[in-house]
Amino acid sequence: MKTHQLINILKFIFWIVFITLLITIGVLVFNFGLGSIHPENARIIYLDLDLFKLRTTDIRAFWAVGSLSITVLSLHAYIAYLTIKIATTGNLRHPFTEATAVLISKISQLALGCGVISIIADRYCKRLIKKGFEADLTLGGQRIIEGRIDIDFTLSGKEFLFLAAILFIIAKVFQRGIELQTENDLTV
Repeated sequence: MKTHQLINILKFIFWIVFITLLITIGVLVFNFGLGSIHPENARIIYLDLDLFKLRTTDIRAFWAVGSLSITVLSLHAYIAYLTIKIATTGNLRHPFTEATAVLISKISQLALGCGVISIIADRYCKRLIKKGFEADLTLGGQRIIEGRIDIDFTLSGKEFLFLAAILFIIAKVFQRGIELQTENDLTV
């Protein structure tokens, strides 16, 4: 399979991921808003997430969980969008462009932010569990169910920090590639 075809397939997959994340964010915003007005609607926020006890006990904690989940998912969606942008605007003949380097650097920064926020969300949810709140929370990549921890398939903060470091290195390599390409163009 040629590189151009592979990039088109990956671009299509990232479009699906991006649209799915946007729908999920919209559902969460709607359900958290509805749950804050009518506490009964907090029973099933999204994908069997029951925050009724939290909503009736502490509305600030309810909004904190909602804000953290929506923020993490929004960062995921923006990373997917920037990846689509790289695949769309990228040039395979001259891949080392300033625009691509900026996009990779921006994705690195977003991944770092997503990692930090995911770790904060994970710690916050664990603190809620210690306070006696029992629920199914999947914000930081671990599934916490009634005090026991199961692995979830979402990325946790540690993975995003690792991704941010890798992308930071790739962004620096791209910047050096741009410098070499500019020098090469000037010598010819």
